[in-house]
Amino acid sequence: GDSERTKKSRRRANPPSMLRHGRKGQRSAVGACSGILCCIFSVALLIVIAAPSSNHFMGRGSSRSYNARRLPSTSFRQSSHAPRSSSVTALSGGGADDTTGRPTKRVLVTGGTGYIGSHTVVQLLESGYDVTVIDNLVNSNRKVLDRVHSITNKKPRFFAIDLCDESALDELFKSSAPFDAVIHFAGLKAVGESCSQPLRYWDNNVGGSIALLKVMERHNCTNIVFSSSATVYGNVQKVPITEDFPLQATNPYGTTKLTIETLLRDVAQKTVVGDEENKWRVVLLRYFNPIGAHPSGLIGEDPNGTPNNLLPYISQVAVGRRAKLAVFGSDYDTHDGTGVRDYIHVQDLSRGHILALENAIFGSMKSNCEVYNLGTGKGYSVLDMVNAFGKACGKDIPYEIAPRRTGDVAKMFADPTKAKTELSWTASLGIDEMCSDTWRWQEKNPYGYATEQPQLQESKAS
Repeated sequence: GDSERTKKSRRRANPPSMLRHGRKGQRSAVGACSGILCCIFSVALLIVIAAPSSNHFMGRGSSRSYNARRLPSTSFRQSSHAPRSSSVTALSGGGADDTTGRPTKRVLVTGGTGYIGSHTVVQLLESGYDVTVIDNLVNSNRKVLDRVHSITNKKPRFFAIDLCDESALDELFKSSAPFDAVIHFAGLKAVGESCSQPLRYWDNNVGGSIALLKVMERHNCTNIVFSSSATVYGNVQKVPITEDFPLQATNPYGTTKLTIETLLRDVAQKTVVGDEENKWRVVLLRYFNPIGAHPSGLIGEDPNGTPNNLLPYISQVAVGRRAKLAVFGSDYDTHDGTGVRDYIHVQDLSRGHILALENAIFGSMKSNCEVYNLGTGKGYSVLDMVNAFGKACGKDIPYEIAPRRTGDVAKMFADPTKAKTELSWTASLGIDEMCSDTWRWQEKNPYGYATEQPQLQESKAS
């Protein structure tokens, strides 16, 4: 028989339960453990598959070629005058996808299918915001919404509403969950057209903004980022331009922007009754010369008729839609004699709106109304842009020198120090990216969002 020591050793190696069930019991225990591990692994796998990527800014993780270059990420995850009858039926749903654990912010974007608006909508969706867009589509295209979906795999809610239709705006606010903030892009923006149609610009830009602010206040939405313009500075005599420069708009378009700024300041500084506080928080963004396009080439600037801005005109020359560019003035006090302007990539500009929300509206502000310049802090001449675009598209851009235009100044560029200090914003993309992204958009979409060649009237621009 076994010794007493051998029996004790056997009991330690095989606990009573195992002794009772033998090898069958061992197999059952092992099977149970394996089943539990399999369940845990399956649940973990489902979580990984279902969870949205937190790194999908600019479409990261897909096979698109534009994923290689990204803007700095943020911390939180144009329309106008048309018949006043508006639709209040949403075409698609908001696409919120916040994975930070914080409540998702709901943002209304006016003019969100326009050039700057659409790029900002993309970045809002990629940053986890719940987005609603309103636009009357008079200067934009409904196809933008499908392109935004292709980039982000999300769609904002969209309502075909004219900003001047106060009753339609009111119905939207009544039928929607409360908005945390509004980014206000909607407005007519052609300087030349504003000179020939000043009443239309005042009615649309100022009247529409008044209707929007009345509805916002009625529904206790008091956070707004306004898309203003460096045109409020007029013809400056020195650079760089800081936010405290004198304001002197020189055309009806600029005057409407300056009037809306004044209106927003008055709202932010209004007197309140008793112990009540003024809840308005207003950010005014004055930007200079937005150019470029989304690096996917899916959305970009698509002007109606003759482009009023330099780069869209150059790109239409490059793609064969126009014969040549007119450069107005070659005897300015600049390095090559042509006018110098502060060109900013639309991707950088859009990111400025996100940071205005996060670091000012939802962050800290020194006062109820703050203004920021969004620019690179340096300028490029007309010929700098012509040469850089020629490099981007691989062909020479034909141009001719024309006389100076009345009112043009030699140099105009921003001092963006305040935006860097208070919003943690700086422009990160240079002239090469501006031109290459614009060319990618124009080459993929020679007639913009249109499917066939529009009728063009030959004219000159610079």
